[in-house]
Amino acid sequence: MLRVAGQEAASVSEADNNNQSQTNDPFEPLRTIRDKYLDAMAKTMVEAVNTESYAQATGAMLEGYLTATAPVREAMDKSMTQALQQLSLPSRQEVAALAERFTNVEMRLDDMDAKLDRIEKLLGRDQPAPPPEAGKVREGGAAVKGVHPRSEPAESGSRLGARGRFVRKGSPGKKRS
Repeated sequence: MLRVAGQEAASVSEADNNNQSQTNDPFEPLRTIRDKYLDAMAKTMVEAVNTESYAQATGAMLEGYLTATAPVREAMDKSMTQALQQLSLPSRQEVAALAERFTNVEMRLDDMDAKLDRIEKLLGRDQPAPPPEAGKVREGGAAVKGVHPRSEPAESGSRLGARGRFVRKGSPGKKRS
């Protein structure tokens, strides 16, 4: 029993020491003051920033900055364009124009593919044939130079049509002369 009572007394004295060490921290009041100050300043700043006068003042400062730096930006753009020309590199405008052209070509190809799919569906070919193997080797083991794999006959009685799809000779919708 004494041992248990001694342990309880030791744990009570440790708890008292912890409370004293927490209350004896000389910086705790300063931390509390700092936290209250930061909360009050945050609220004040939010209120100040959300006013119309602050927005106008910030806009005026930004406009003044942009006006003052415009000549510097123009000189930098001009010198960068000259440096790119001397190095035979494209400018930002040229790359953007090229990207726009590629996008237009891609859209046109997609439109053509959709039209071709509709035509095939109307002709009764719901499933297109698999694409041919690229670099097909002819008799004798040598590939023919200058001939695109899609332009070669794939099998007897058939040929490759547009977009690499097999088209049978004498297929419906195509007249042979």
